[in-house]
Amino acid sequence: MIELAPSILSADFARLGEEVRAALDGGATLLHVDVMDGHFVPNLTIGPPVVASLRKATQAPLDVHLMIEDPDKFIPAFLEAGADWISVHQETCRHLHRTLQMIRSKGAQAGVVINPATPVQTIGEVLDQVDFVLVMSVNPGFGGQKFIPSSLEKIKKLATMRAAKGASFRIEVDGGIALSTIGDVVRAGAEVLVAGNAVFGKGDPRKNVQELLKTAREATLQKV
Repeated sequence: MIELAPSILSADFARLGEEVRAALDGGATLLHVDVMDGHFVPNLTIGPPVVASLRKATQAPLDVHLMIEDPDKFIPAFLEAGADWISVHQETCRHLHRTLQMIRSKGAQAGVVINPATPVQTIGEVLDQVDFVLVMSVNPGFGGQKFIPSSLEKIKKLATMRAAKGASFRIEVDGGIALSTIGDVVRAGAEVLVAGNAVFGKGDPRKNVQELLKTAREATLQKV
């Protein structure tokens, strides 16, 4: 099943509720929340209060991507705020297995993130402990970057590893997702697609989501 996760980082925060509702009306099934601390990545964004506000405004799953140092310290607060999915970067986790267990112990979906320079093989030992793997197809920190083409090979490798292990984790991709790239990403094996500017950058988020999903679903028929 292909799912689109609009990234609220690209939304107009003065009209956040309205824009989120439009995206969900267009067929989006979860909301992606980028959390940055200005240390692990060169940007500063939002914290648990925004997640709590979103939780009050929607029943859609909240997909919280922690681009922060020492995520173990903050995971409980995001879970309490209403996060349904939480992903962490292995570079920030001293004991990644324990961190994933912490997330899953509270009933949330646990994910691990692969940066553009991170080899897929480095997460092989935890693939049986994750619900999803998030492939960053841009360098984390800012929205609106161009898709890195080599990310397609990472997606294919992950799909191959999943089949070899008989695992069931989902493959999520974040960065540069647009009408021009979404088809290739789906054909490579991705199922959850994070889009920011392509949804909220211009025009009607509802129609933008519909067009992205249409293109993505057409691509599923072209997989080889």
